[in-house]
Amino acid sequence: QVQLVESGGGMVQAGGSLRLSCAASGSIFAINDMRWYRQAPGNERELVAAIAVGGTTNYADSVKGRFTASRDNAKNTVYLQMNSLQPEDTAVYYCNAVVRTTNPRITRDYWGRGTQVTVSS
Repeated sequence: QVQLVESGGGMVQAGGSLRLSCAASGSIFAINDMRWYRQAPGNERELVAAIAVGGTTNYADSVKGRFTASRDNAKNTVYLQMNSLQPEDTAVYYCNAVVRTTNPRITRDYWGRGTQVTVSS
C-alpha cells in the first residue's frame, strides 16, 4: 500500500558529499516521523537521523554537524545531506517512515529497500 524508494547513493572519496532522497507513495493519509538508518556489514542497523513532521531533527552523535535531514511534506519526501563523509559512513542507508494509510486507516512503519553508500579513503 505504501512504497518508500531511496535514491542518491553511490561511491565518494573521503571528505566528499552525497544527498540521499526517499520518496513515499501509495495510500498515504499522513506521514509522521521519517528516519534514516544505516547498516554496515557485520553491524546492526542504527538510527542516523530522524525528522518529525514539523521539522524537528535528531541525529546520531557520529553524524552530528556533518549530516542534515530535511523533508518536503508536499512531496512526501525526506532527504539526507551528507557532508565530510568518512570511510566509516560506508553502509546501506534505509529510509523509514511512520505512515497513516487512507484505507484502512491505520498507522505503521514502512521501510525502503536501501541505497548503498561507499566512502573510499
